[in-house]
Amino acid sequence: MQRSYHLAQVNLAKALAPLDSPPMQGFVEQLDHVNQLAEASAGFVWRLQTDAGDATALQPDEDERIIVNLSVWDSLEALKTFVYSGEHLGLLRNKKHWFERPDAPILALWWASARPRRGQADPGAPAGPEPRARRRRPSASPRRSRHRSSVRPFPRRRPERLPRRPIDNHLITAKESPCN
Repeated sequence: MQRSYHLAQVNLAKALAPLDSPPMQGFVEQLDHVNQLAEASAGFVWRLQTDAGDATALQPDEDERIIVNLSVWDSLEALKTFVYSGEHLGLLRNKKHWFERPDAPILALWWASARPRRGQADPGAPAGPEPRARRRRPSASPRRSRHRSSVRPFPRRRPERLPRRPIDNHLITAKESPCN
């Protein structure tokens, strides 16, 4: 069964030192392997990365110690299984050796429409020319715009509950990212 939604997650961390410094060596040495584990995990859909496969090269902030992780999963269960089991759990248990303790929320989750990214074919679509992009009319009043927000908060009490109507958004690729 193909799902209508995917679960997107973004989390931030502030390293104790620059990534190329000795205190961060243990973390950096494990990155490629952990990313490969994620990509091979059941339910993994996509992750933000450069053409070289590295998300740590993206700088979302002036502080080079801020690291961003953005990924998409087919369900909350798939994300939880990856994060809280296996080798990733070992990294999580050692995060105090590499990262500052956060004083604000560092994680956001949201349901995103499960449709192909730009440039990818929809396996269920008939062959033919690529559909034209729809253009939205600018709204005279932002408060009354029905396209005001494309993301709704993740429900805290029942995170498995999906939104009632599609969320209009697309996945950001490394080339489109404001982090570059």
